[in-house]
Amino acid sequence: MNNTRNEIKAQIIRAGFTMQEVCDRLHDDYGWSDSVSNFSNKLRRESLRFREIVELADVLGYDIVWQRRKER
Repeated sequence: MNNTRNEIKAQIIRAGFTMQEVCDRLHDDYGWSDSVSNFSNKLRRESLRFREIVELADVLGYDIVWQRRKER
């Protein structure tokens, strides 16, 4: 498995959701497919668009924040 997929799945678990619950909420809120296999394939292929990442974060109760790195 790749790091991106593992990180997203870990965030889903930390937020207290199952993959099916996330798919159902993404379907209801944003019109995504409610298929777990479609979502898993997007994770495996690393083909999520930024808009989809923002929508996923919203469903999980997160905001994506752009933060400038500290100078070294």
